Amino acid sequence: MRPVVSPARETWRRFRRHRLAMIGLVILTLLVLGVVLGPLLWPVAINDIDFSATLSAPSWDHPFGADDLGQDLLARMIYGGRISLAVGFAAMLVSALLGVVVGSLAGMSRGMLDSFLMWVTDLFLSLPQLPLLLLFIYLFRDTLKAAFGLEGGVFVMIVTVIGGLRWMPVARLVRAQFLSLREKEFVEAARSQGATRMRQVVHHILPNALGPVIVAATMEVSFAIISESTLSFLGLGFPPDIPTWGRILFDANNYLDSAPHWALFPGAAIFLTVLSINFIGDGLRDAFDPRRVI
Repeated sequence: MRPVVSPARETWRRFRRHRLAMIGLVILTLLVLGVVLGPLLWPVAINDIDFSATLSAPSWDHPFGADDLGQDLLARMIYGGRISLAVGFAAMLVSALLGVVVGSLAGMSRGMLDSFLMWVTDLFLSLPQLPLLLLFIYLFRDTLKAAFGLEGGVFVMIVTVIGGLRWMPVARLVRAQFLSLREKEFVEAARSQGATRMRQVVHHILPNALGPVIVAATMEVSFAIISESTLSFLGLGFPPDIPTWGRILFDANNYLDSAPHWALFPGAAIFLTVLSINFIGDGLRDAFDPRRVI
């Protein structure tokens, strides 16, 4: 008799059989541990200026080299990594939450509300996102800075704008899952026993729809990190004294010939983070797909 395996263990077994996903998980874990524990291993202030090390190449004193003011790039990469990863995961949570709410309402409703919510979703999908990002930043940057402080205001603004413009794919996915699941036998059985619509959603439909949502959410982390890096590279994200990975790339723009290491390390960090998250998303997609034999 075969032992009973829980769904969570079966999902993990299927996920770890995906080699690229496991490699991505290891890389992402190392990056997160590096930015979280990095200050303990490399306790160098991000604003320490050493003009004798201006634009110096990687060395024992500065493993990632130094910028035009002699500031240690490794320390700035560690500090900026925490902000870039926090923006990515926070924006993912915002977009996933909005998408689940809108998709659930559309999937459980019939008639006008479903049509209206999908019309709003299609409207947001058709809007150009980068110009909208820039517009919202110009309109609300000063207000949020006054409410949450300089760094907190920019963080809230970027997370809200990026997450608020990326909920549409999740909403359409959740709606499609709800339209399929609400007609299943276990939902009909719960309905026949007097379960309210909210109980049907929370206890029966939504848990069975979370697999594809988790996969889609991992992709949103990549988009959020790239968007924050783009805004910082354009000089519209965090201020110059807050070195996110995108801001470090922006500062290195004029020194690509004389100090290529300045742009190489933040570019490689963004590349590895996005690539590893995409691999993890592929692995989750295969792990949550019951039709795929692994």
